[in-house]
Amino acid sequence: MCGIAGFYSNNRHFSEADLHQMTNAMQHRGPDAAGFYLNEVQTCGLGHRRLSIIDLSAAANQPMYSQSGRYVMVFNGEVYNFQEIQAKLNIHPRTTSDTEIILEAFEKKGVEFVHLLNGMFAIAIYDIAEHVLYLFRDRLGVKPVYFYHQQGNFAFGSEIKSLLQPEQVKRTLSVFKPAIRTFLYAGYIPEPHTIYGHINRLPAGSYTIVKGGQVTINSYWKPEERVQPGVISDFQEAKNELKELLTSSVRYRMISDVPFGTFLSGGIDSSAVTAIAQSISSQPVKTFSIGFKEAKFNESEYARKVSEHLKTEHHEFIVTEQDAMDLIDKMMTAYDEPYADSSAIPTMLVSKLARKYVTMTLTGDGGDELFLGYGAYDWAKRLSNPLVQMLRKPIAVALSQAGNKYKRGAGVFNYKSGDRKKSHIFSQEQYFFSEEELDGLVMPGYRSEIMFNEDFGNIARSLSAAEEQALYDIKYYLKDDLLVKVDIATMQFSLEARSPFLDYRIVEFALNLSEDLKKKDGVSKYLLKEVLYDYVPRQFFDRPKWGFSIPLYKWLKKDLHYLIEKYLDDTLVAKTGVVNPEKVKQLLARFEAGEEFLYNRIWVLILLHKWMNDHAAN
Repeated sequence: MCGIAGFYSNNRHFSEADLHQMTNAMQHRGPDAAGFYLNEVQTCGLGHRRLSIIDLSAAANQPMYSQSGRYVMVFNGEVYNFQEIQAKLNIHPRTTSDTEIILEAFEKKGVEFVHLLNGMFAIAIYDIAEHVLYLFRDRLGVKPVYFYHQQGNFAFGSEIKSLLQPEQVKRTLSVFKPAIRTFLYAGYIPEPHTIYGHINRLPAGSYTIVKGGQVTINSYWKPEERVQPGVISDFQEAKNELKELLTSSVRYRMISDVPFGTFLSGGIDSSAVTAIAQSISSQPVKTFSIGFKEAKFNESEYARKVSEHLKTEHHEFIVTEQDAMDLIDKMMTAYDEPYADSSAIPTMLVSKLARKYVTMTLTGDGGDELFLGYGAYDWAKRLSNPLVQMLRKPIAVALSQAGNKYKRGAGVFNYKSGDRKKSHIFSQEQYFFSEEELDGLVMPGYRSEIMFNEDFGNIARSLSAAEEQALYDIKYYLKDDLLVKVDIATMQFSLEARSPFLDYRIVEFALNLSEDLKKKDGVSKYLLKEVLYDYVPRQFFDRPKWGFSIPLYKWLKKDLHYLIEKYLDDTLVAKTGVVNPEKVKQLLARFEAGEEFLYNRIWVLILLHKWMNDHAAN
């Protein structure tokens, strides 16, 4: 795991100093080594910050040259099947690193080599002979790549902050106004966009070719294109295949030359990863969990119970709410653009604590999206009912007159258009602003279409409403919110996170698994649970699902109320000019009067106004 940066220009638009600043802005991503490549005419530069995981020797440092000397590469992530690729392509390496195998595979196969890779990666390869730069991003978008392209000048980096270093970039940047309405609606900004008009994300499952002043982006993998006409419906066949795939994926992700562990919350996904890791490990796996002293938010006892059963080396960190609040400022700035997922705070906490013991950890990310674990999928099924569709407006009106629990539900029924139903369900499940609310909240200069494309095109078979909602989450929520959260939160503390569920083989398996095996008799994640119960007693999990969360609504009323006073002050809101100050006042009054479910609406407004004012951007 590392940080990469670089540039390509035909007119020396960028300098060696720019390259060093871009790379070293991400020192937290790679504290072990730094390396740079700059060609003789200074038209291409590559920078690398290294967090050493596989082959700790200096020989595996980057940038790395191919054996022929024609190609030079920087790389962030891990390719787990590098040893198989080495054997298949008859590569004779000088190191034991996956980096060298990737580079030699590219030299042998060209851009098609990317189909051989199983891993998480952002790869930059420069062809010295032909003066061509290639960028590759993994299928699910686990590893980020941001890029700037203006007037034939191209730069890239693992984080936005890298691209904010050169003055010539900063001078051209402005707020991408359409992103703001989408942020208030979803709490994050989806690829390929960012908050900046001239900075974009390279889409997941794609590669870029930069030659001359031209930039072309090519897709090589999309989840909707991996859906097959038929499904796996036999229980035993499906269970055997899932167990085999998970074991293979976890085994791959345990390849490491440094100490590693797992994040263990005590939930289904992290317990499954931990159980399989422990079953194939020659020694106790290190496991990490945190719990809040405040009982309602302390689930550490469940993790402890799983750990004791599996006999892992467990590290339990009981923290105070103050410990979490101490990271609020770091969370509000680390993501480089407005980002509202407050579970980043406990993720940062457990990463900071785990880093004292390990350099790499396994996570359970992806299990809910692949095996129908979220309540949003139940909402999708309800709203697909023709009778509910016909009566949804009266239902919404009736619910809005009842208590808080029902007012929250009213918002889900009250969507503007079926073309925006999937993103609306997500928005209201997360308590953000609906499109209807935004129509009255956002000032005219910031009104635009929500930036989610919910038309997946022609798919090989018809999907149910729940399956479509899950596919939407894989394409957006998982990639642009959850994986962004984990990447930034872990790398702030130089900790690598690997996600076994996001092995593309498991994703393709889940996309073609019968819905009846994902949810059966009201039991969500049915097949995954049946695999888990081979390792851990089912009674351990006989409890409601509880997310990795903090009591944000309570904090905003007390300890964090100063953020409301500072960033949602009438004068500042009016000066910023993004939203209607009167509407903000009304929202705050409702929150103070007891409508606690409005907390995430207030949170996104705080984050937006903090970012806008910190960057003096309009």
